[in-house]
Amino acid sequence: MELLQLQYFLAVARVEHVTEAARSLHVTQSSLSKTIQRLEEDLGVPLFDRIGRKLRLNEFGSSFLRRAERALFELEQGKQELSDLSSPEQGTIELAVTNASTLPNILREFRKKRPHIQFHVQMLTTQEMDTLLHRGEVDFCLSSPPMQGDDIECQIVFIDPILVAVPEGHRLADRSSVTLTELKDEWFVGVKKGYRTRDLVDYVCESAGFAPKYAYEGNEPTRLSALVEAEIGIAFIPSTAMNSRERIKYLQVENHELVREIALLWHRSRYFSRAALEFREVVVEYFEALSKQTKS
Repeated sequence: MELLQLQYFLAVARVEHVTEAARSLHVTQSSLSKTIQRLEEDLGVPLFDRIGRKLRLNEFGSSFLRRAERALFELEQGKQELSDLSSPEQGTIELAVTNASTLPNILREFRKKRPHIQFHVQMLTTQEMDTLLHRGEVDFCLSSPPMQGDDIECQIVFIDPILVAVPEGHRLADRSSVTLTELKDEWFVGVKKGYRTRDLVDYVCESAGFAPKYAYEGNEPTRLSALVEAEIGIAFIPSTAMNSRERIKYLQVENHELVREIALLWHRSRYFSRAALEFREVVVEYFEALSKQTKS
């Protein structure tokens, strides 16, 4: 069994389509098909059920996929460990986030300690994070909501209050807090259903007796502040996404615990360079300081 066979098998297993897998690997379909066929001959069983050009992992393939992913995961960890031993002051930390509002400050603090370490950051869903963590393709994830898994370490690093953002001049702008029932006739701007914060806000508002009316629903949480400032609607915005430079007032929500949890995630078996371990410390310290500021 060859390493190339495993790599080709994983590529096909993930998309279950020879043409698409060949394109991602930059090889011909013929070469890819022959490699998969040799692997099946070596194993003595078919790994896929073939339906025209489409493939479906069968019982043998699904079982072998878990082992193959684990084997390549361990090889990748060994590669990273050797890289760290040979060039401890160099390297790249792979990150994934569900929201990037706190990331600039965290990276700024880390660069003071490790100016030569590079970063590659991806904005992902929690499902995508889970996949890349198990493939060994990311070091850490900053996720809200947290994720659970047998191989995933999940450390809650911050309890983030969700505030009500209103434009200057709004009838509530001179207040420091507001009850949810006072917002029942307002128009809101927000992210689409399916985002954790949106689903939580809708649930809490419905428990208070009303369903929020949305003038805008989108996929970019960072755009909401600009829409509030433009008086398109008010918004529920986590405290970590506040921007003091905008002409917006932020109000606490009375009588309801409206918060989101931010978690730092990593794979239990992943090898971490010294730089990666220091990065984890910086993340924890940053949110500890932020928590103290919030309480004071």
